[in-house]
Amino acid sequence: MLGLKQVHHIAVIATDYARSKAFYCDILGFTLITEDYRAARDSWKGDLALNGQYTLELFSFPQPPARISHPEACGLRHLAFSVDDIDNAFTLLAAKGVNCEPIRVDPLTGKRFTFFNDPDGLPLELYQA
Repeated sequence: MLGLKQVHHIAVIATDYARSKAFYCDILGFTLITEDYRAARDSWKGDLALNGQYTLELFSFPQPPARISHPEACGLRHLAFSVDDIDNAFTLLAAKGVNCEPIRVDPLTGKRFTFFNDPDGLPLELYQA
């Protein structure tokens, strides 16, 4: 066995770093830990934390190629976040102009969930814990 302990971080490449940083920090509630501009790559890199735990690397690159991001596409399907109150989270996202799919119930677990997208169309999910 490899001895994997947990997911260390998730990396996201954004087309507009400032817009995505505002989305992940101001709307979703991440905290910016560090931020660096890498002139050789014309690229920003921000390290973001969720509830004090380093979780997400946010990158920008000039003209990144498009990626299929529909939840049913082959590859990484989506990034899911657990919430205690999905109705409240849904309402708060809507108030910030974020469109969510209707809340559904997972037939296997009986838990409620919804999907929405980040500014680049990457699929995100809220799952009621």
